[in-house]
Amino acid sequence: MLLGALIVASPWFPVQDPAIAGHPTAILNAVAIGLVVFGISQLEYVALQRWQEVTTILVGLWLIASPYALGYSADGFLRIYHTSLGAAVVLLGILQLWQDWDLNDQDMLKHGR
Repeated sequence: MLLGALIVASPWFPVQDPAIAGHPTAILNAVAIGLVVFGISQLEYVALQRWQEVTTILVGLWLIASPYALGYSADGFLRIYHTSLGAAVVLLGILQLWQDWDLNDQDMLKHGR
Protein backbone atom coordinates (compact mmCIF):
# COMPACT_ATOMS: atom_id res chain seq x y z
CA MET A 1 0.00 0.00 0.00
CA LEU A 2 2.80 2.38 0.87
CA LEU A 3 4.42 1.85 -2.53
CA GLY A 4 1.16 2.81 -4.24
CA ALA A 5 0.94 6.03 -2.23
CA LEU A 6 4.58 6.88 -2.98
CA ILE A 7 4.06 6.28 -6.70
CA VAL A 8 0.99 8.55 -6.74
CA ALA A 9 2.89 11.32 -4.91
CA SER A 10 6.09 11.02 -6.96
CA PRO A 11 5.46 13.81 -9.51
CA TRP A 12 4.91 16.35 -6.74
CA PHE A 13 7.97 15.71 -4.59
CA PRO A 14 9.87 18.94 -3.85
CA VAL A 15 13.11 17.75 -5.47
CA GLN A 16 11.24 17.25 -8.73
CA ASP A 17 12.28 19.14 -11.83
CA PRO A 18 9.71 21.88 -12.62
CA ALA A 19 9.68 20.68 -16.24
CA ILE A 20 7.64 17.65 -15.18
CA ALA A 21 4.57 19.92 -15.24
CA GLY A 22 4.96 19.85 -19.03
CA HIS A 23 4.49 16.07 -19.04
CA PRO A 24 0.85 15.46 -18.07
CA THR A 25 1.20 11.91 -19.39
CA ALA A 26 3.90 11.19 -16.79
CA ILE A 27 1.69 12.57 -14.02
CA LEU A 28 -1.35 10.60 -15.20
CA ASN A 29 0.78 7.46 -15.50
CA ALA A 30 2.12 7.85 -11.94
CA VAL A 31 -1.35 8.39 -10.50
CA ALA A 32 -2.88 5.47 -12.44
CA ILE A 33 -0.08 3.02 -11.61
CA GLY A 34 -0.06 4.09 -7.96
CA LEU A 35 -3.81 3.56 -7.68
CA VAL A 36 -3.53 0.13 -9.33
CA VAL A 37 -0.76 -0.93 -6.92
CA PHE A 38 -2.79 0.39 -3.98
CA GLY A 39 -5.95 -1.34 -5.20
CA ILE A 40 -4.28 -4.70 -5.76
CA SER A 41 -2.74 -4.57 -2.29
CA GLN A 42 -6.22 -3.97 -0.84
CA LEU A 43 -7.68 -6.89 -2.81
CA GLU A 44 -5.15 -9.25 -1.24
CA TYR A 45 -6.83 -8.69 2.14
CA VAL A 46 -10.12 -10.01 0.76
CA ALA A 47 -9.06 -13.03 -1.29
CA LEU A 48 -5.61 -13.88 -2.53
CA GLN A 49 -5.43 -14.98 -6.15
CA ARG A 50 -2.53 -15.56 -8.51
CA TRP A 51 -3.66 -12.98 -11.05
CA GLN A 52 -3.10 -10.29 -8.40
CA GLU A 53 0.51 -11.30 -7.96
CA VAL A 54 1.13 -11.55 -11.70
CA THR A 55 -0.57 -8.18 -12.25
CA THR A 56 1.65 -6.66 -9.57
CA ILE A 57 4.73 -7.89 -11.43
CA LEU A 58 3.45 -6.58 -14.78
CA VAL A 59 2.55 -3.18 -13.31
CA GLY A 60 6.01 -2.93 -11.76
CA LEU A 61 7.62 -3.76 -15.10
CA TRP A 62 5.50 -1.07 -16.78
CA LEU A 63 6.59 1.45 -14.13
CA ILE A 64 10.22 0.63 -14.93
CA ALA A 65 9.65 0.98 -18.68
CA SER A 66 7.28 3.96 -18.62
CA PRO A 67 9.91 6.75 -18.49
CA TYR A 68 11.36 5.43 -21.73
CA ALA A 69 8.04 4.52 -23.38
CA LEU A 70 6.31 7.80 -22.51
CA GLY A 71 9.29 10.07 -23.18
CA TYR A 72 10.14 11.51 -19.78
CA SER A 73 13.39 9.62 -19.29
CA ALA A 74 15.39 12.86 -19.47
CA ASP A 75 13.76 14.04 -16.23
CA GLY A 76 16.40 12.58 -13.93
CA PHE A 77 14.77 12.19 -10.54
CA LEU A 78 11.39 10.95 -11.73
CA ARG A 79 13.05 8.38 -14.00
CA ILE A 80 15.23 7.11 -11.16
CA TYR A 81 12.30 7.19 -8.76
CA HIS A 82 9.97 5.26 -11.05
CA THR A 83 12.67 2.73 -11.90
CA SER A 84 13.42 2.15 -8.21
CA LEU A 85 9.79 1.90 -7.16
CA GLY A 86 9.01 -0.33 -10.14
CA ALA A 87 11.83 -2.65 -9.12
CA ALA A 88 10.46 -2.76 -5.57
CA VAL A 89 6.96 -3.58 -6.86
CA VAL A 90 8.35 -6.35 -9.10
CA LEU A 91 10.42 -7.76 -6.24
CA LEU A 92 7.43 -7.82 -3.88
CA GLY A 93 5.26 -9.43 -6.56
CA ILE A 94 7.85 -12.15 -7.16
CA LEU A 95 8.20 -12.76 -3.42
CA GLN A 96 4.42 -13.04 -3.03
CA LEU A 97 4.19 -15.43 -5.96
CA TRP A 98 7.04 -17.54 -4.58
CA GLN A 99 5.53 -17.56 -1.09
CA ASP A 100 2.14 -18.75 -2.35
CA TRP A 101 3.44 -21.11 -5.03
CA ASP A 102 2.55 -24.30 -3.13
CA LEU A 103 -0.96 -23.18 -2.14
CA ASN A 104 -3.89 -24.57 -4.06
CA ASP A 105 -6.80 -22.36 -5.12
CA GLN A 106 -8.93 -23.24 -2.08
CA ASP A 107 -6.14 -22.32 0.34
CA MET A 108 -5.60 -19.03 -1.47
CA LEU A 109 -9.29 -18.15 -1.21
CA LYS A 110 -9.19 -18.76 2.56
CA HIS A 111 -6.23 -16.38 2.93
CA GLY A 112 -8.27 -13.23 3.57
CA ARG A 113 -10.76 -14.79 5.95
